[in-house]
This record gives sequence, structure tokens and C-alpha cells, in this order.
Amino acid sequence: MTGALVEVEGLAKRFSLPRRGFAPRGQIRAVDDVSFRIAPGEVLGLVGESGSGKSTIGRLVLRLIEPSAGRVRFEGRDITSLSATSLRPLRRAMQMVFQDPYASLNPRRAVGDAIQEVLDLHGIGDRAARGAQAGELLRRVGLSPADAVRRPREFSGGQRQRIAIARALAVGPRFLVADEPVSALDVSVQAGVLKLLRDLQGELGLAMLFISHDLSVVEVMADRVMVLYLGRVMEVGPTRTIYTRPRHPYTAGLLAAAPRLDPRERPVGVQLRDEIPNPSDPPSGCVFRTRCPFSQPACAETVPPLEPVGPAHARACLRNDIVL
Repeated sequence: MTGALVEVEGLAKRFSLPRRGFAPRGQIRAVDDVSFRIAPGEVLGLVGESGSGKSTIGRLVLRLIEPSAGRVRFEGRDITSLSATSLRPLRRAMQMVFQDPYASLNPRRAVGDAIQEVLDLHGIGDRAARGAQAGELLRRVGLSPADAVRRPREFSGGQRQRIAIARALAVGPRFLVADEPVSALDVSVQAGVLKLLRDLQGELGLAMLFISHDLSVVEVMADRVMVLYLGRVMEVGPTRTIYTRPRHPYTAGLLAAAPRLDPRERPVGVQLRDEIPNPSDPPSGCVFRTRCPFSQPACAETVPPLEPVGPAHARACLRNDIVL
């Protein structure tokens, strides 16, 4: 892929565990050697079970937390080496929508003030212009400018997430990280918020990293899908290819386990074994091997590299002889 807006190379993040007595302090490898690119206007879906490192990657890409290793480039500029002062002007171009809209909004402030605060922070417009822009943003996400004087508690969960989206878009970003944006919402309102996100993404030409554990949600939103397991990339490729012709056992297992209206659409033949291992003590070699029905002794000795298996399609697996 050429002309990438976001480039991530060898990204890693380790968290130290609390010390227990005189034993050495352990570490959790939340993200381990992850690389990917996102083109302007592209939506990359990031999927995996809880604890796979999805949200950590979202925060690392935006420099909300510091990486242990690796590089993140935005429009060709390495942002991992920038000081906080140098990074601040780029914050307008990179925004985030969090999972819990109520936690991301100040319950004591009117929602219009919350949007205007972002405009004020980046020096956009005067006071009157900011008020008008906040009202227009609320209208754009399906609410009313009159709602600007109301507090977050006066809105439903879906409405609060729309407000959070309006605030994220207020400064005109070119890249948006959406971290489980509908998982805290009732199923009945998820579709409306997803449609809003997709419509706004298309209208504004936003590049997006869309994070979710829900495969059906990612299928609707993403142009490409990256599958994560214990901090490592298992497979990445075009959405239709991943969902119809998965090439990694973990991807096939996730798809087989996902609920579908028509059971005939569900891939068969791969069942995930046991539970996800403790991330503080991951398996050697391929981290997925303890749950893989196709594992061999070699899988415990070698970390499989991410290798091409088709157009824009790659997987990390030592086995070339399995049919999924």
C-alpha cells in the first residue's frame, strides 16, 4: 500500500506487574511486534477476544500511552519521537471515540460546552462561532442544536455516543480511532450509531481504526480486517476475503463461534480449544498454538512471521497444508 496516512512498524507495549515479595517483577506483553498501514479514507477493523491488546493499540497509535518499542508515523512524520509540545498541533488531525460515552463526558457540564471546550483548546473560532458550530455538530449527528444546554445524564446511551462522535469530529480530524464504540449500547440502537459513523466517514473521507470484538459489527464497517491474538497479528486482509476465505485457524475459529442468523453461512471445521492463556505467561513460539487444533511441535519453537497468502492478504502460521 502506498501513500499511507498512518504507518505502524514493530509496535510493542509491555506493562509491569505489581511486585510480589522478593520475586522479580513480571511483565505483560500487551502488544508484540505489530505493523500495519491505513490509507487516507480507509477503515481498518481490528478484532480479537478480550485481552488481545486491541484498545492498547488504539491508544499507542494516538500516543495516549507510550510504546515500549516501534514507530508510529502520521503523514510520514514519526510521532513517537515528538515532544508533547510538538505533538499538540497534530492532535487536531487524530481523534478518538471511546467505548463508554458517559465516562468520556463530564456529567457536570452541558454537552454544548463539552464540544466548545475542544474548539477552544485548539483555538478554533471565537465564542459565538464555537456555540454555533457546537449546535451544527449536534444536528449533524442526529440531535438538535437545542440539546446543547442539556447534561449527559439527560440523554440515552446512543445519544451520548452521538455527542462523543460530534466532539471528536469538531476539530476536523483526518484519522479517527473508534474503540468499541457500540459495545456499551443496546443492540436496538447499535445499527443507528454504526450507520452514522459510516456515513460521516464517507462524507468526510476519514481514515479510521475501528476496534471491536464483534465480528458482525466489523464486517459492516471495515474495508480491511486485522485479527489480533495475545498482542500479535494472526491475519490481515480485505474484509470479504477474511470473512469468506480465512487462512488462519484463529480467524476461522472466531468466525465459526460468531452468532449468525443463517447457520449455513457459518464456517465449519475449526473449534477453539480451552481458554485464552494468561498474557503474563504466553505460550512459546506461536502464541495461538495451545488452542489450535492443527498445532505441531514446531509451533512451540518458532514465532511464525506474517507472510502473504493472496492479494493484500497475509497470515502468521507455519502450516501450509491445512484447509479451513
